[in-house]
Amino acid sequence: MAETKSRKHPKGLYQLFFIEMWERLAFYTMLNVLLLYVTDFERGGLGLPAADGNEIYGLYLAFVYFTPFPGGLLADRYLGYRKAVVIGGLIMSAGLFLMSRGETYFYYGLIGLVIGNGLFKPNISVMVGNLYEPGDPKRDAGFNIFYMGINIGAFVASFLSSAVRNKFNWEATFLVASIGLLIGVTILALSWKTLEVADRQPERSEDDTGFGEVFLKILLPAFVFGGLGFWLSSTYMPDGPVRPAIVGFLAGMIPIIVFFVRLGVTAVDKEKPGLLALLPIYVAGGTFFMVLHLNGSAMTQWANDMTARDIPAPSLFQQDGLPSYYGNAAEDVPRPSKDSLVVVDDASVARMYGQKRMDHETLAEILAANPELSVEEFDPLVEVTKLDADKAAVWQFSTAIYPDGELEVVEGTDSHGAPTVAVNIPEQLSADLRVALMREGPDGAYPTYVVSDETYAELYEGYAEKFGHPPEELPPGKWVQVINPELFQSLNALFVVGFTPLIVGFFAWLVARGKEISTARKIFYGLCLTTASLLLMALGGMFTDGGAAKVSGLWLVGFYGIITIGELLLSPMGLSLVTKLAPKRLVGLAMGGWFLATAFGNNFSGFFGGIQSSMTPVNFFLVLAGIAAAVALFIYVLLDRLDDAINKSTGGA
Repeated sequence: MAETKSRKHPKGLYQLFFIEMWERLAFYTMLNVLLLYVTDFERGGLGLPAADGNEIYGLYLAFVYFTPFPGGLLADRYLGYRKAVVIGGLIMSAGLFLMSRGETYFYYGLIGLVIGNGLFKPNISVMVGNLYEPGDPKRDAGFNIFYMGINIGAFVASFLSSAVRNKFNWEATFLVASIGLLIGVTILALSWKTLEVADRQPERSEDDTGFGEVFLKILLPAFVFGGLGFWLSSTYMPDGPVRPAIVGFLAGMIPIIVFFVRLGVTAVDKEKPGLLALLPIYVAGGTFFMVLHLNGSAMTQWANDMTARDIPAPSLFQQDGLPSYYGNAAEDVPRPSKDSLVVVDDASVARMYGQKRMDHETLAEILAANPELSVEEFDPLVEVTKLDADKAAVWQFSTAIYPDGELEVVEGTDSHGAPTVAVNIPEQLSADLRVALMREGPDGAYPTYVVSDETYAELYEGYAEKFGHPPEELPPGKWVQVINPELFQSLNALFVVGFTPLIVGFFAWLVARGKEISTARKIFYGLCLTTASLLLMALGGMFTDGGAAKVSGLWLVGFYGIITIGELLLSPMGLSLVTKLAPKRLVGLAMGGWFLATAFGNNFSGFFGGIQSSMTPVNFFLVLAGIAAAVALFIYVLLDRLDDAINKSTGGA
């Protein structure tokens, strides 16, 4: 009986599984559309240049994974893990709610997510580790199960975010995510007593650095270094290859990197091997997540721009293929009818319409130039959920109308010299009404879409020049139906859920036959597979003809399939190693270090996403593959030392 019981995982694991599942559902519901929302100029997004959007994405993810460093300290020494997770979850829910209120509160919401995640993310992972006794062989499998909960949430999130924004709008996705987080916090509250075993009283040692000292010697220098790096870059290299905000973040990391190095170097003999062994593990984790978290930047841009998305799918997960989709679409993809478009010679007017923010004067000019048009008016505060299906379909093509002279149209150039236009709304400015521009057809009135004369020429004259004949046109008011680009992000989570039992079973089979693979070697194999996934994408890049043609979504299927196996070898093993190698009193801090390394990599995810368009697809992925291969070689050289350190830290387990 005792033997049977010992094979079971602790009861609290399944509560933590569902808490994390709901939190990740909320997190990825927002993250899946973050870059798309801030760069969108056709469906009511913020319309920022791609480089700015990637900078926001990279810095957001970087800080999301940076704040677990102080969050781990607070939980270790003051709050305990359960309280830290509850507080963090509530702050994150509030941040998502602010984002759902519109552009004015968008950035405040991101700050709330950053702070809340710092308390939530590292400490729930520590709670999983605390369920197991030191040396328990079920620990790695427990983290795999926990990791599967993360990915069930992430998988559902891709479909949830697509369905919600297709049927309603961008902001509704953030509101739904906020509710999901509240469900996770509720589960924790109901499991409070059960999870007591995974918590511990805040503990400090005489050898520990006090929190005030940590702030003065680590966090404050990080802010100083970061501010100095930002100032130097913006003053002397404002147009350099690395944007000032990214330089500032990387500079701010220097004091914290020094802290973790000194933590291992100055540790007592008993703790030194484990703490020093964490450093190369952090390097491996940062590199891997730099690549994996391209899923929301470079890989989503690839899905949006380079992938043929006119494939069958339930209508809930399809959207109208608006004008930007057709630039490199295949010859057999029909183009929208010319009658579905309203052509203007001012690109900023088309951008106003695309961002769903226009003033009365601009609306009057469009109607004067196109007297055949009529308008269908909506209350600016109308909730699309309260409209019938026909009205809702028209609402999706409507734009808010604001008082004259209040909108700020910002014209400039991006980091590659291409012209950009963004339309900003002053704080507290409200729309007077909302209108759709209608044109009469044989079957009744249908909504139209405003484009610049340059876009119009690309759609029809550009097609004729490329293929030698005019394009097939759809009926007026109809558009090619394409699946949402963020749906491809679900592949990673789907493969995690599908492959996890297979990977866990495979390693259990090896252990039963005395051929166990060490945790450090699993991390090495994970990096090798990461490199292979990037090489596959480099091959796929060859078929885009330098970006001039869309390719099959199967390239993304292959990429996510390979990198997911690498993820299952590396990410849960990295989490497990942190709890193995760090002294128990420093596990929260060490877990913060793991997420700090992830933050470092995430910042580069945004950076590489920002420079993606300045490189050929082949060169872009070859550069990334070279980085991953170099780190894999680094880990390979250290394998024996890492295995030895693990054995010493776990008493030979």
